[in-house]
Amino acid sequence: MLVIKHIKPESTYSLRHTILRPNQSILQCQYPDDFQKDTVHLGAYLDGVLISIASFYPEKHPEFQESKQYRLRGMATLEAYRRQQAATSLIERGESLMKEREISLWWCNARTNVSDFYQKLGMEQRGEVFDIEPIGPHRLMFKRLDETQ
Repeated sequence: MLVIKHIKPESTYSLRHTILRPNQSILQCQYPDDFQKDTVHLGAYLDGVLISIASFYPEKHPEFQESKQYRLRGMATLEAYRRQQAATSLIERGESLMKEREISLWWCNARTNVSDFYQKLGMEQRGEVFDIEPIGPHRLMFKRLDETQ
């Protein structure tokens, strides 16, 4: 059974390194705001194994006017466990937490090869594809949580 839990920032580093940044050091998998008070790290566990992670940070993007924004960063799922709804479950839990905090919008820099996944979750694209060195092409994606906007 899939279980979603709050996890410590350090618990995300191994998956970030393995899935997202295999050509970088483990130190580069530690993000500056990992220990910020309002940052949320979630993990999906299957049979006690951490298979997917997501981190949500209070961070505004200059493209958006909403005063309360969060950023998704470091979303990763072990390849052998993909298509088991772990990532979707993490996003759903993250959105619930953001709604409780009255967050109006969340956004992410999505790798282009997974932007379809985010679109299926109701996210929209903004702007053109851009490159993040040394990771590759990305799209700015966002979702409004406040239906009145």
